[in-house]
Amino acid sequence: MTKVINLKNSFIDIFNQKPLIVRSPGRVNLIGEHTDYNNGLVLPAAIDKNVYLGIAKNGTDKIRLHSIDLSDSFETTLTEIKKTDKLWPDYLLGVVEQLQLNNYPLSEGFDIAFTGDIPQGAGLSSSAALECATAFALDQLFQLNLKRLDIALFSQAAENQFVGVNCGLMDQFASTFGKEKHLIKLDCADYSYEYIPFNTNDIKILLIDTQVKHSLASSAYNERREQCEEGVRLISQTHPEVTSLRDASEELLLKYVKPVDEIIYRRCTYVVSEINRLQLGCEDLKQDDFASFGKRMFETHEGLQHLYEVSCDELDILVQLAKNYPEVLGSRMMGGGFGGCTINLIKADKAEEIAEAITLAYKQQTGIEIPYYIAEISSGTDIVNPTQD
Repeated sequence: MTKVINLKNSFIDIFNQKPLIVRSPGRVNLIGEHTDYNNGLVLPAAIDKNVYLGIAKNGTDKIRLHSIDLSDSFETTLTEIKKTDKLWPDYLLGVVEQLQLNNYPLSEGFDIAFTGDIPQGAGLSSSAALECATAFALDQLFQLNLKRLDIALFSQAAENQFVGVNCGLMDQFASTFGKEKHLIKLDCADYSYEYIPFNTNDIKILLIDTQVKHSLASSAYNERREQCEEGVRLISQTHPEVTSLRDASEELLLKYVKPVDEIIYRRCTYVVSEINRLQLGCEDLKQDDFASFGKRMFETHEGLQHLYEVSCDELDILVQLAKNYPEVLGSRMMGGGFGGCTINLIKADKAEEIAEAITLAYKQQTGIEIPYYIAEISSGTDIVNPTQD
């Protein structure tokens, strides 16, 4: 709670009043990669790395923002919501704009200060956590009576339309709907969801950061989306009911895609198999069969490496190193690809020891010193300190 105490004290120092404090977590995705934009399924969870945000009304029309970690401030008014040249305020202002556009007027200005312990650039969705914290805090402060899905959707729209990043809903959904000892099986076609038990204290989630991000990540991401859409187009000429890869099958891909384009066939095969793998993985977890689930994570990495081709040498090295330890049940790259983290399921009593060994071996092979993070599954966005007096 040190971050919360520091936030409260800093808020009082900066704004001369006590804040309402909310917490919004980062997220991991256990399985179901590159399935979201294909109307598929994903399996994220909120983790115990958070954004902490303090908020209070200020009786003016001013919006005053302060990032504690950057030691930086920004000020504007309720009627002057526009992009900044700093970037970080945009995640908050985008949420304010969404509330205004959706007829949730804010009756007066407010002060916000925030801090956090979500590692930056590791693919753990610190930006989504900040957006959800902002939306939830404004909902609480102005009693807007938003549903949790509204908070996630407004936060996603802020990132899409204001910040300019075309993300899906998974990050904001996981941050908002997280539940301790559970993963969220989210259907990206209709936002229906089911909590899947992750009922163990014996297994931890280990994230190892390659510390690389190759420049072709964004162009390759767009290309993969287009290739998936082309696969759907080839099938839908004969089967118009197939409107996304969610509706496709291996048989349809073999018949209508493989004869036309081998690369598109491989891309689509990965997605169709990954959606199926996720559903089987959820059944594993319902039986507390973490070993079988871990094997599916290794299979996902194989598919991302060889069929979808969005991995890179550094990620492959980390997954290969993880395979040397029977205490690592599963390992794969997480996120868009070409860098970022691997996510590993690891026996809790060996997590630190093996993480140290893997990162040392990685340094010996690549020359790069890298961090790791051990995470636990946590609950979603909520109030930390309801005191406002």
